[in-house]
Amino acid sequence: MKIPIISAREAIKVFEKIGYKVVRQKGSHVRMRNEKNPQLHLPLTIPNHKTLKPGLLRKLIRQSGLSVEEFNELLKS
Repeated sequence: MKIPIISAREAIKVFEKIGYKVVRQKGSHVRMRNEKNPQLHLPLTIPNHKTLKPGLLRKLIRQSGLSVEEFNELLKS
């Protein structure tokens, strides 16, 4: 499935749906952590840009433990 072209804010909203919370922000980078299951879900660092490049978004999706299909479903809901 194809990676969507979205902003950092949209990606943050999707990751919040699965339990991630914004821990801190330094400059343009937002740090997120999943307190419910930190062994399964790695911490995420998301640059607060208007559009995220597909390779970076794929890496973030992989680190969160989601598949691209699951991410797209959460994005639509």
